[in-house]
Amino acid sequence: MRRWTVSAALLLLLCLSLLPDQVPKLHANAEESDESEGVVDPPKVEEKLGAVPGGLSTDSDVAKRETESISKRSLRSSAEKFEFQAEVSRLMDIIINSLYSNKDIFLRELISNASDALDKIRFLALTDKEVLGEGDNTELEILIKLDKENKILSIRDRGIGMTKEDLIKNLGTIAKSGTSSFLEKMQTGGDLNLIGQFGVGFYSVYLVADYVEVISKHNDDKQYVWESKADGSFAVSEDVWNEPLGRGTEIRLHLRDEAQEYLDEFKLKELVRKYSEFINFPIRLWASKELDVEVPADEEESSEEETSETSSSEDEETEDEDAEKKPKTKTVKETTYEWEVLNDMKAVWLRNPKEVTDEEYTKFYHSIAKDFSDEKPLAWSHFTAEGDVEFKAVLFVPPKAPHDLYESYYNTKKSNLKLYVRRVFISDEFDELLPKYLNFLMGLVDSDTLPLNVSREMLQQHGSLKTIKKKLIRKALDMIRKIAEEDPDEFSDKDKKDVEKTDEIDEKKGQYAKFWNEFGKSIKLGIVEDATNRNRLAKLLRFESTKSDGKLASLDQYISRMKPGQKDIFYITGTSKEQLEKSPFLERLTKKNYEVIYFTDPVDEYLMQYLMDYEDKKFQNVSKEGLKLGKDTKIKSLKESFKELTNWWKDTLASENVDSVKISDRLDKTPCVVVTSKYGWSANMERIMQSQTLSDANKQAYMRGKRVLEINPRHPIIKALQERVAKDPQDESVKETAKLMYQTALMESGFILQDPKDFASRIYGTVKGSMNISPDVEVEEEEAEVEEEPEPEQKESSPEIEEEVEDQASLKDEL
Repeated sequence: MRRWTVSAALLLLLCLSLLPDQVPKLHANAEESDESEGVVDPPKVEEKLGAVPGGLSTDSDVAKRETESISKRSLRSSAEKFEFQAEVSRLMDIIINSLYSNKDIFLRELISNASDALDKIRFLALTDKEVLGEGDNTELEILIKLDKENKILSIRDRGIGMTKEDLIKNLGTIAKSGTSSFLEKMQTGGDLNLIGQFGVGFYSVYLVADYVEVISKHNDDKQYVWESKADGSFAVSEDVWNEPLGRGTEIRLHLRDEAQEYLDEFKLKELVRKYSEFINFPIRLWASKELDVEVPADEEESSEEETSETSSSEDEETEDEDAEKKPKTKTVKETTYEWEVLNDMKAVWLRNPKEVTDEEYTKFYHSIAKDFSDEKPLAWSHFTAEGDVEFKAVLFVPPKAPHDLYESYYNTKKSNLKLYVRRVFISDEFDELLPKYLNFLMGLVDSDTLPLNVSREMLQQHGSLKTIKKKLIRKALDMIRKIAEEDPDEFSDKDKKDVEKTDEIDEKKGQYAKFWNEFGKSIKLGIVEDATNRNRLAKLLRFESTKSDGKLASLDQYISRMKPGQKDIFYITGTSKEQLEKSPFLERLTKKNYEVIYFTDPVDEYLMQYLMDYEDKKFQNVSKEGLKLGKDTKIKSLKESFKELTNWWKDTLASENVDSVKISDRLDKTPCVVVTSKYGWSANMERIMQSQTLSDANKQAYMRGKRVLEINPRHPIIKALQERVAKDPQDESVKETAKLMYQTALMESGFILQDPKDFASRIYGTVKGSMNISPDVEVEEEEAEVEEEPEPEQKESSPEIEEEVEDQASLKDEL
């Protein structure tokens, strides 16, 4: 036992003697290990960090570390690695191919996320002001900065920031939303208009970047860096490389080679003003600006100027001796940088309509319509919809229609109505937001219900759009109706006497006529397309009539002027008002003081196929069958007395496909007209269809109305024809006269003759008879002339040709 004790004591003495030499080596190894792992001391924050707007100043060590980090473009070796919870291949397929067809919107997504983070910290500051901190951290803003040399685009906010756990959870999982979690946590009322899913929206950055860094600082945690190349993994590490943010998030996009356009200041300004012009927080861009600066001139330049001005300066030397000598300077261009605010336009629709002035509405209209004229919009409607679907909207009626409004009416997808979701622009290509006939309206809709980060195709299927569309149509039609109600020209004579003249009344005079001249066709198309709102649109319809004295009239005004006992609204279609005023169809109507509407637009024919009645009054085309002008007691006796003539005439026109020949009650001075069946095409409609480029004559035959020849029993020509038919119904001259009268009636009624040559031959035959020229007289033959054969032309020989011929002859002899 004693022997073991002695041995242990000797071993202990030996270890103590060797220990001092090993301690320095351990320290040295530790230092070498630290250097190899790249661990450095945290950077020092400059004392005047807040002196530079945005607090983006860095010390030399930080700049050096940032440069090293940028040059590597690889995940930091000391960072903690994670795998994405969703397959990256599937993720990129969804993002690029399904959701995001437009790369520009990556900036919209990042700005909306930044606005989201700022909204959160602002909400928390309502109950705890200390969360904002001090100095620059209290400035709630979004900063955008370019690094063209390193191809980096940075977007920074002073929002709530993210902890390490938030970075892993929110950026590592598809469709995981920090905003949604925040709303679920608060579960309180108030204005929590925080923008949609952070996960999917964030990943749109990989449309333009191949490497992304997210630097974030939350009040409850240290500053961390999230980085990924979208290759299936990401890394999170404590940030000891970059400048301390204080609070908030900075996203650095290392742009792809094909995305270098996003390093252009003008491009970024355009995108921000397009997508994020109405974000609640200021968006600033670190923009360059050239200034003219006076600098001292070089000695060589100043000496040259002195020698060139010697002669002129001698006379002035005595005067300038007492004056102080000023140093020579020159003007040069100097590039400076400063923060430029990009979203200075206020979100008018978020304010109370009573607080917004007409000038503000006009300015807002010019900004969204890109209209640089001084004209005011004809009308606007600013409203808030509440209920299952909440949204705010501002609609404008432009003063003029675009020149191409109807050129590609059914093909274009672009709308003048912009859709925003919580002040973030989504799209202006929503066919379901407004019907096509209202696509001339300008304005925007800002919804709190719709999701932000889905594609246009998916959003079109969202159930809320139908509700929004229904309310927008009702408000738009009310706005247009109000233009008419406030227009003094639309008042009745009784109302005009009761209205006092004011500047406002004078300003609104003639406004609805101006609207109708610009957009009347859209209202007519609406009647054709929108069965639900057909009656509302019919109230907006305007036209000229036989009693409107050249002014526009409404259907309500027409009904107020109807004769007692009149059951139908009479109208006629044609190419022009002047042509219709002379139409034989109006003779008896105007004589009996009936009002007839003039429809001269080609779309009117389609319109009247859908507008069958209004206020229980049927529409009646006066050029078709079915016209009733009260009871005529003599009509039956006239039919009986002219029965022989009408039957004979129908048989004579058997080749013309005439359905029947009847006694007319619509004619006064004209002997006969041709009318069509009630549900067939009118003469004007036939002409329109035949002029179509791709019209099919075979199919048109089915839609042509049956033609009916109506005769005026009181006209002397008809009476004379009746007598001649009674004498000799087989007389060919009488038959020719009957056919000629039918063809003339066709032309006067607006139809196109199928055989103009036959009509012309009958006219010439009638002229011959009136001039006592025999119908058998032939046209004199032209005397035959002997045609002389032209003499063949002799070619003139030139000296060069003769010389060439001689050379060829001599060559032949030699051979």
